[in-house]
Amino acid sequence: MTLNSPQRRRIAAGALLASATMLVTTACGGGSGSGEDKSSAAGFNAAVNKVANASDKKGGELKFIGSQEADSWDPQRGYYGFMWDFARYYTRQLVTFKAAPGAESTELVPDLATDAGQISPDGLTYTFKLKDGVAWEDGKPITSKDIKYGIERIWAQDVISGGPIYLQQVLDPKGEYKGPYKDTTPDKLGLKAIETPDDKTIIFKLPVANSDFLQMLAMPAASPVRQDMDTKAKYGLKPFSSGPYKWESYTPNKSIKLVRNDKWDAKSDTVRKALPDTISVTFTTNPDDMDNRLIEGEYDVDLNATGIGQAARAKVLQQHKDNADNPQTGFIRYAVFPQTVVPNIECRKAMIYAADSKSLQTARGGPQAGGDIAANMLPPAIKGADPKADPYGKLAGKADVAKAKEALAKCGKPNGFKTTIAVRNNKPIEIATAESLQQSLKAVGIDAQIDQFDGAQTSGIIGSPKVVKDKGYGIIIMGWGADFPSGQGFLQPLVDSRFILQSGNNNFSELNDPAINGLFDQALQETDPEKAGELYKQINTKVSEAAVYLPFTHEKNIIWRSSRLTNVYTADAYNGRYDYASLGVVK
Repeated sequence: MTLNSPQRRRIAAGALLASATMLVTTACGGGSGSGEDKSSAAGFNAAVNKVANASDKKGGELKFIGSQEADSWDPQRGYYGFMWDFARYYTRQLVTFKAAPGAESTELVPDLATDAGQISPDGLTYTFKLKDGVAWEDGKPITSKDIKYGIERIWAQDVISGGPIYLQQVLDPKGEYKGPYKDTTPDKLGLKAIETPDDKTIIFKLPVANSDFLQMLAMPAASPVRQDMDTKAKYGLKPFSSGPYKWESYTPNKSIKLVRNDKWDAKSDTVRKALPDTISVTFTTNPDDMDNRLIEGEYDVDLNATGIGQAARAKVLQQHKDNADNPQTGFIRYAVFPQTVVPNIECRKAMIYAADSKSLQTARGGPQAGGDIAANMLPPAIKGADPKADPYGKLAGKADVAKAKEALAKCGKPNGFKTTIAVRNNKPIEIATAESLQQSLKAVGIDAQIDQFDGAQTSGIIGSPKVVKDKGYGIIIMGWGADFPSGQGFLQPLVDSRFILQSGNNNFSELNDPAINGLFDQALQETDPEKAGELYKQINTKVSEAAVYLPFTHEKNIIWRSSRLTNVYTADAYNGRYDYASLGVVK
């Protein structure tokens, strides 16, 4: 999941916080900013893999603030990790992730379906029955046809671009279906791989077994969409709700307000607590101002959950530490080298060797706020990962100037070359990372200019191979978390050539290696996780050999938890962010 994609980091789940912890005074934490009653600040790391301020009290307004808009709020288009977390307010799926702290959150549980599906012995057929009482925001029942139609929208990549395409790849590997907007059948439900014999039954027929298929059905991309409410490319401006909240207002890059969906039946939903009366989001272009407003108590949560910035970090840790959590996110932060711009592998190796990994770690906040140095492109929690695999010597924490110059000579550029670093303009930590990399490259003669682009336009800028080539982006600063906890869920969108898209692309390097694709095909059918892990290990090795990625860190963040928040915990299923659908506030 891109950028901030949802990742399934498996950290040991902690026990529930004892009630005594809830009585810690608020003297150390930020207040509500409006004279409202406050809950406890709870303590440093009180919500990491355990519940802080447990409560089922309803009411109040939960106030998010963010410096980054979603790529889209359309469930089939959104790929930012925080969007997947927030989408639980207004979307439901056949199955979803358990509302629980830490590693327990990665367990799949029924949502719209009565159970986790009936799977045929050959792994090719999945059958689900829908629960009674599941309804749209206007009260009409959610049907199996609505789920099928929502999934079919993924095929309309000329209109609904940017989201994950796993389901398209798995259900229609030959690309025979053209999507609902070009569907010539009377009901626009012509995708043969999904059958809906009645309104309460949906059957998936896979051409080839895929051991992660249930994980794919838990993504927002598998959410139902009702045909008569589908506004196509504009759907993300006001999605039609199947969850406990509905959209009341939305001004892009300014604000969002969700209110209760009175047609949502809590008896049909064992996952979402729906505690606040309203949920608001305010967007700002100034991340430092955002941090200050969180500390002052104006807002409760950073929507993006990318961590307190450098300017406010010391203040938080020294004066408000009881309001902070420092979770592992499972993201890898990295630079990627598009081969259309830097086609010579030795030139790419020169950039990897020239990078000072300690300086990059420091730019990202150091070991606590930035994370451990990463040496390859598979997170430790994924089967097949080996954090000590270090083909370019990055764990040493310094540049290898001699090897960088040797590689430059081999690529025919002994005096270096010019290129451009693309970085999101609203991510100070990424800009600092780009500047650190720029300095390291300069030391070996590589002149890298920095071009800041609008982070909300990611899918149309760095997600467009044509734009990347036209702008000469030889280096892209980005990050990635697993869409689900396997090598497929982390690596495939980044390195499988079948996932290269003309818009909303995430295989920025445009890596196209038949050997890698073939190893994915083997791994996807492997039911033994250990054996699959060995295949993903081989893929990871080949990715390193291709010299298209420079990993920086296995990310950690310092995130803010307001004293008003209740029922707060980090969830591995949501990248170490808080499970937004479980949050409440003290009024």
